[in-house]
Amino acid sequence: MKPKLGIASDHGGFALKEFLRKSLEESFEVVDYGTKSEDSVDYPVVIGDACRKVLAGEVPRLIALCGTGIGASIAANRIPGIRAALCHDEFTAEMSRRHNDANVIVLGGRVLGTDLALRIVQKWINTSFEGGRHERRLNLIEEQKP
Repeated sequence: MKPKLGIASDHGGFALKEFLRKSLEESFEVVDYGTKSEDSVDYPVVIGDACRKVLAGEVPRLIALCGTGIGASIAANRIPGIRAALCHDEFTAEMSRRHNDANVIVLGGRVLGTDLALRIVQKWINTSFEGGRHERRLNLIEEQKP
């Protein structure tokens, strides 16, 4: 059985989402939470709904996309329990997992090429959380909730 991985985008991230979904399907059961076309949608709704699937345990991690990645990142991080990291290179993807245990990676569909985006996602998937002092820091972040 293939491991599960979620993916979601708005219209600005749709083309890159489709490329990543197809590229990852050989190794993962990719659960596509939309959108299904380049027709305009509201990223807070699509990304928010997909993040709630992570929290519900439907998928362990999520790839989220919008045009720049900024809006999707902000929307995802408004949801308690989500640790979304906007990544533009392999190093930030690695550190988002190693030090921050990011359960959502966010990419900009209009700012990244397909080859780089795939390498970023692969680095993120294949990196583990280090724990230790980073666990303490994640706990401090959780204490910041209102």
